[in-house]
Amino acid sequence: MMAATLCGKLLPKQGWLPVTQSVRHGSKAVTRHRKPIHILKQKLLAVTKYVPPTPVVPKGAYPSERQEVKEESGFVLLLKRELKKLFQDYKMVAVAQNCNSNAEDMRILKHRLHRHGIAVKFFPNQVMCSFLSDSVYSNMAPLFIGPTVLFVSKEPKVKEMLTSLRSSPQMTLLGACIDNTLLSAQGVVSYSKLPSVSVVQGELVSGLAMMTAHTASMLQRHPAHLSALLQQYVKQQSSEEAPKAEEAT
Repeated sequence: MMAATLCGKLLPKQGWLPVTQSVRHGSKAVTRHRKPIHILKQKLLAVTKYVPPTPVVPKGAYPSERQEVKEESGFVLLLKRELKKLFQDYKMVAVAQNCNSNAEDMRILKHRLHRHGIAVKFFPNQVMCSFLSDSVYSNMAPLFIGPTVLFVSKEPKVKEMLTSLRSSPQMTLLGACIDNTLLSAQGVVSYSKLPSVSVVQGELVSGLAMMTAHTASMLQRHPAHLSALLQQYVKQQSSEEAPKAEEAT
């Protein structure tokens, strides 16, 4: 009887659900937030932070920092000797940039320049810059960028060169060395407008001859003419001084 009573109290009856209780726990305190650090302490920590030493690199892991000097080939030395002789023998060395000109255009330009005694030379830019770096013409090195051509002549024939280049738009003049003087493209154009040396010498000789002829003609005149001129000069001076004396009195 007692067991039946306990089973009836403990076992749920059919069609009856047990009473559920929802227990709400209170929020727990969160203690994982970082406390703000003072700016001075942050700086101190950054300064005193441990920096591990760099690991020692074993020998042979990296290539040597010493640069090996490569000896120039015989062909390069030959080109340098030719360039040295070129700057010594030729008074005009002009540099032009070759803007995609074909073989036919180059052949026509060579023929036009050859009629005026101007030759066309080709040298690698690497050899040219290497030669110029050890010479007095080192300021010409920036001109040798890309495909370049040299126009050389034993006499400075600038007008003839510019006339020939007008018919070849593929060639752009960059600069020149004329009589050991470095000139820009505009300087070359200004140089072409100057008269030739023979013309200047002729004008100088004619001017000196005219002055000597005038002096000789003055000395060959009669002394009476010279005395008359002196008397006329004295009269003019006395007539100009008379009014001044009256004003002073």
